[in-house]
Amino acid sequence: MEPKTHFNFWYFVIAMLAIMMIQSWWQEAQQVETVPYSEFQTLMRDGKVAEVSVADTYVRGILRAPLPDGRNQIYAVRVDPDLAEDLDKFGITYTGIVQNNFLSKILSWVLPVLLFFVLWMYVFRRFAGGAAGGMGNLMQIGKSKAKIHMEKGIGVTFEDVAGVDEAKAELQEVVQFLKAPEAYGRLGARMPKGTLLVGPPGCGKTLLARAVAGEAGVTFFSVSGSEFVEMFVGVGASRVRDLFEQARKSAPCIIFIDEMDALGRARGLTPVSGGSGEAEQTLNQLLAELDGFDPSAGVVLLAATNRPEILDPALLRPGRFDRQVLIDRPDKAGREQILRVHVKKIALARHMSLEEIAGLTAGFTGADLANLCNEAAILATRRGAEDVTAEDFVGAIERIVAGLEKKNRLLNPYERKVVAFHETGHALVALALPGMDPVQKISIIPRGIGALGYTIQRPTEDRYLMTRGELENKMAVLLGGRAAEMLVFANISTGAADDLNKATDIARNMVMRYGMDETLGQAIYIEDQPQFLTGALHPPGGMAGNYSPETAREIDVAVRALIERAFERATAILTRHRKELDEVAAQLLEKETLVAEDLPEIPPEPEAQAAE
Repeated sequence: MEPKTHFNFWYFVIAMLAIMMIQSWWQEAQQVETVPYSEFQTLMRDGKVAEVSVADTYVRGILRAPLPDGRNQIYAVRVDPDLAEDLDKFGITYTGIVQNNFLSKILSWVLPVLLFFVLWMYVFRRFAGGAAGGMGNLMQIGKSKAKIHMEKGIGVTFEDVAGVDEAKAELQEVVQFLKAPEAYGRLGARMPKGTLLVGPPGCGKTLLARAVAGEAGVTFFSVSGSEFVEMFVGVGASRVRDLFEQARKSAPCIIFIDEMDALGRARGLTPVSGGSGEAEQTLNQLLAELDGFDPSAGVVLLAATNRPEILDPALLRPGRFDRQVLIDRPDKAGREQILRVHVKKIALARHMSLEEIAGLTAGFTGADLANLCNEAAILATRRGAEDVTAEDFVGAIERIVAGLEKKNRLLNPYERKVVAFHETGHALVALALPGMDPVQKISIIPRGIGALGYTIQRPTEDRYLMTRGELENKMAVLLGGRAAEMLVFANISTGAADDLNKATDIARNMVMRYGMDETLGQAIYIEDQPQFLTGALHPPGGMAGNYSPETAREIDVAVRALIERAFERATAILTRHRKELDEVAAQLLEKETLVAEDLPEIPPEPEAQAAE
């Protein structure tokens, strides 16, 4: 867009005033002759002065006859009369000197005004947003803050995205539509108005949206949902309008709204207030834009969220966000593909199996795997190696999962012995129960914030379902550390706090969510938690549920019974293998870290085999 020249009336007024002042000064300079004060007095004594104007510091006279140069006025600086009389006696030519205080007068007026103007401009810029543009910033507050990436500046394609093959296949249709919209609709089909990318944080939703724009070679508008909401009422709705207006002018293009839950939160979830009213007004404007949105214009709307359960139903109905694409945590094959993308930038050792590393990282997202490769490269650099080995990856996994080693956290001999038996108890119970993940390493080196030791189990495959027996075995493994402490020391410590928390959570879910208690039957007694975000849905101190106090007591009894039964099983296993418990704990105290090859082979428990 070419810049337009604006005519300002005040510039013209200032210019005219300046011209008039210069002209007046010039005319006066042509008529007035500056003379010494002594000559002024001589002219008065000779009778050549007709009129005299006297000021504090100067005198001005009008001559009876003009001077030879045509001037008819004279000007002289006054001198003290007594001094002038003495100087006349000696015939001395004298004149007055006026000190030039013009600059001080100007500064006394201009400097305060200038300081006030600078302060006002600073406050105004901060108030208007602080961006370049001066006083125009306040008028830009309703403009969209979307970051515009031109087609040549995206630099991301589907080759840069791995582990989400199903999602890429779904979005290939978007790319084909943007490349050839007329061919896509030859059978009467239309492109979905909006596509919502749903999945846990760090799984590549934003990267995938950028890859779609990179593949299609179109302009990419990227904006976060939180950037639509401001302190001024109506600003969010104005930014929504401006965003879609810019997109229509730049078609074909892609609009990507990240963190959609900040903009599309369901109405009525929060008490009515000014903030929620502004948010609802912004959402209503987005719904109106989607209703009047013509996908044939070449504009595709993508959005991403990890909290789809709180989005407004009106936003998800057909005709607005028609399609939802799940981008979940990658499976083992997907993790291997992601690792191959990230290891291109690091010097990898030969004959290193990325498949084994992918097997060790069950539950990792794409962002976790990127961080893993970076941490492994840092560990290899720290030890002065020329390439990154499998040991560096294992060390990076331990650092991410268990935390940083705290070798300077010294434990007294009794605490080290308690921790050694505690971790050995976990390992032996896991070895004795079938279906449990193999133990990879146990250590009594403190890690992280509060872990005095740790036991790492390596999953052999991705699991999506767990039976009741497997959950009970998992609780027994968690309580194996507490059981070992009780068996060896006839006392318990605070080291099992995290284990108890996890075991209680499993038992409560078995009773309230999975219907795995005979007394309470095939019913659930708890609301669904968020699908993709971890953490408790309800505040500490109780859980919301539609059940009576009597049922609540039965739930507590059932949870306690499951935990007690798991603790008894762990104690029984360690009692039968007390010799192995003492031997492994002694080795652990000596070496501080044991790997799978250092652990004894323990046959599965007969009762566990029968249960399976």
